[in-house]
Amino acid sequence: MTNQRKPKIAISLDKSLLDLIDSKVDGSVIRSRSQAVEFFLKKGLQEQSINTAVLLIKGEHQKNLLKKVKGKSLIKNQLDFFAKYGINNVYIVTQHTKNINLLLSEISDAKINVEIIEKEAKGNAQALQAVKDKIKNSFIVMSGDTYNNFNLLKMIKKHLELDKMATMGLMTREKILGYGTAILDGDFIVDFQEKPKQSSTNIVNAGIYIFKPEVFELFENVSRLEKDLFPKLARLKQLIGFFTYGEYEHLG
Repeated sequence: MTNQRKPKIAISLDKSLLDLIDSKVDGSVIRSRSQAVEFFLKKGLQEQSINTAVLLIKGEHQKNLLKKVKGKSLIKNQLDFFAKYGINNVYIVTQHTKNINLLLSEISDAKINVEIIEKEAKGNAQALQAVKDKIKNSFIVMSGDTYNNFNLLKMIKKHLELDKMATMGLMTREKILGYGTAILDGDFIVDFQEKPKQSSTNIVNAGIYIFKPEVFELFENVSRLEKDLFPKLARLKQLIGFFTYGEYEHLG
C-alpha cells in the first residue's frame, strides 16, 4: 500500500515566523519543517472551527421532529443544515417516550454522528448539562422544534472573532408575542426578556446559539436558558447578537 502523494506548494513566510517553526522541529514527534507547518496549521484551523451541535427537545415535543418541512422530516432538515456547515457531531438531548424508536429510525441513515441522550430535566439549561463532559470547544445549541436555514458559517465567524461567552441568533418580527426579545448596543445584547407581553424592540430570539464551554460555569441556579442564563450573560456583556437573515419556522 503506497502513501498518497501530498500536493506541493510554495509560500512566503516572515523570517521570525520561519525560525519559530524550525524551533518546533524536534526530530521525533515533528521531524521536518513541512510537518511542523502542517501540524500547526491543522491545530489552528481546529481551534477556529466548530464541529458539535446540540438539539434540545422536550419528550412531549419529539413528534415535532418527525413533522415534514420542505418534503422531509424536521430532524433530517436540521441534520442536513448542520452537515452543510461542517458540523459532524450532533447530540439530541431529550427524554424517553413512545416516539423514541421512530426518532432513532429517522436518524439511522444520517451522514454525520448523531447521539440521543435521555435526561430528565426541569428546564433546557439542566438538559444541556447532559453534554457538559463531552464538550471541549465552542458548540452550537438549537431548539429542537425549530427550523433554521441561513449562513451558519457567518455566525460561527462572528462568535470566534468577538470571543465572548455566547452568541444568539436574532431576527425581527412585527409581533413579538411568544418570542424572547433582545435590546442591542452594537454587537452586544445588553438586555434580554423571555416572552414579554410588550417590548420596545422587535428584535427576537431565533432559537439558535453558540456557546463557549466555559458557559457551564454560570449554570448555578440556572434552570432555563431564556429566563435565567441569557439575562445574566447580557448583564456581564458576554452575549453577542447575530441576525440570521434566513428561513425560520417554529413547529411547536
